[in-house]
Amino acid sequence: MSRLQLALRVGDLERSISFYSKLFGAEPAKRRPGYANFAIAEPPLKLVLIEGEAGQGTVMDHLGVEVGDTATVEQATARLAELGLLTEVENDTDCCYAVQDKVWVHGPGREPWEVYTVKSDSPAADVTCCS
Repeated sequence: MSRLQLALRVGDLERSISFYSKLFGAEPAKRRPGYANFAIAEPPLKLVLIEGEAGQGTVMDHLGVEVGDTATVEQATARLAELGLLTEVENDTDCCYAVQDKVWVHGPGREPWEVYTVKSDSPAADVTCCS
């Protein structure tokens, strides 16, 4: 199972949760202080909302591809490195209320992309880990 991830930094978390719940016909899969994520089946999307500054507009925080296991992350790391992209590997990292293995690359506009798998839930509140 793979799905695209879109992480947005939002100025009004509750209003954003309400909007995206209506848009996708789904409630958040996870809610924590300053954070919510939606696991949308159709289209296959992990939508992450991170609370930003009050009154700010919505800005893209980062993009990603969620994959099913660590082996798939390792395969992506090898493939991206072979293609000459600079990769940054993070294993067993506490990020966005989950323990994850991931690899980061940056697009031509410096947009951050992660290929990651969630290994387990975590109480860690760090939402700056993926910025």
